[in-house]
Amino acid sequence: MSEPTLLLLPGLDGTGDFFRPLVETLGGSIPTRIVRYPVEGCYDYATCRELVHSQLPVNGSYVVLGESFSGPVAIGLAAESPPGLAGVILSSSFVNNPRPRLSRLVRPLLPYLPVHGTSLSLRLSRFLVLGRWMTPAIRDLHQDILARVPATTLRRRLEAVADCDERAALSRIRVPIVCLVPKHDRLVPRSASHSIQTQAPLAEVIELAAPHCLLQCAPREAAAKITAFLESVAHNPAHHLQGTGA
Repeated sequence: MSEPTLLLLPGLDGTGDFFRPLVETLGGSIPTRIVRYPVEGCYDYATCRELVHSQLPVNGSYVVLGESFSGPVAIGLAAESPPGLAGVILSSSFVNNPRPRLSRLVRPLLPYLPVHGTSLSLRLSRFLVLGRWMTPAIRDLHQDILARVPATTLRRRLEAVADCDERAALSRIRVPIVCLVPKHDRLVPRSASHSIQTQAPLAEVIELAAPHCLLQCAPREAAAKITAFLESVAHNPAHHLQGTGA
């Protein structure tokens, strides 16, 4: 069995451009495809899942990686058992609202919050997702991506996060799952990975010394774990491949 394609589902911005450090680190050693959400639209999880479904590889196996916002997209998709699916990777992600108490307080104010476009919002965003791992290159990439995504898009996707609950879907997944969990995540608490393991006890949790933007700030470490996971599912297709009757 050939190595599966790695299908990358982006974070809140949806552009897919923030995968650049990871893709450059992989260096073409793994067949990779990035799904990109439009900067306007694809606000809710059902719509995002439909878009991803339309872009699934039609030949060969693949592993879906859902980063942050897209974790529930990957979970909902995998629960449908699409042909060729060999595994799921969740990076800095969650199965349901990771901060319900905070959401109840912030949600009424969300239409008025400066989610980007100001010096204050940029500094706050960098603190939450990059922290002390920020380099000039990552800082500039982060700022360029945010500048291209309308504030309305970010707000509506944050509302989708507040409403999401894919725990029932997660319990139906029958392919291997690995969770890449940053040890220094200021956005998604450690309880999020515990919730995943409650519904999927066999899910492997791998902690890495990194902030929320794990794939960007620790691309070598992440690439090594991702490569190992893809190799494992490629070597055990009888147990891992969805939609083959195995």
